[in-house]
Amino acid sequence: MSFLLERDTINGASGSAFLTIDGQVQQLFQAKNIKASQNIQSTDMKVIGTKIIQDKSTGTKQTGTMTIYYGSPLFTRMAVEYANTGVMQYFDMQVTNNDPTTTVGQQVVALYGCKISGEIDITKMDADSDMLDQTVNFSYTKAEVLQSFHEPASYGG
Repeated sequence: MSFLLERDTINGASGSAFLTIDGQVQQLFQAKNIKASQNIQSTDMKVIGTKIIQDKSTGTKQTGTMTIYYGSPLFTRMAVEYANTGVMQYFDMQVTNNDPTTTVGQQVVALYGCKISGEIDITKMDADSDMLDQTVNFSYTKAEVLQSFHEPASYGG
C-alpha cells in the first residue's frame, strides 16, 4: 500500500498572494492566512413512486476569508469609500502555493471579481494584543486554476 511522504505536504507559509486593483498589482504581504471556498448549493428533488430523495445541484456561492495584520489602509479605505459614495471597489486576487521542498510543484489560483463583505475593522486598539490583526471576508465571481499541483515524484510503501 502506497502513502504520501511527509516531504510532499505543503508548508502553509510558502507562497504569495497578489491583488490587482484598477490595474495596479499589490502584494498582499500582510496576510496571515487566505482561504477561498465554493459552497455548492443544492435542493431536494422528490419523485412519486420512490422514497429516495435526490439532491440536485443548483448553483455555487463563492466566498473567502483572510486574516491580515492590522495596519494596512487598503480594506479600511474600501469600506469607508463604499459607505460614503455607494461605490464598491472590486479586485482580483492571485494566490500561489509554492513550497520548494516538495516534489508536487506549485499551484496558482486566480479569483476574479472579488469584493469585501461582512464586518471590516475601521479602527482598532487592544492593550492585551502584541500584534493586531483583522479578518476580511470577501466574495468572488470566478475562480481559475492557472497551474495545478502534480503527483509526487515517489510514494512511501
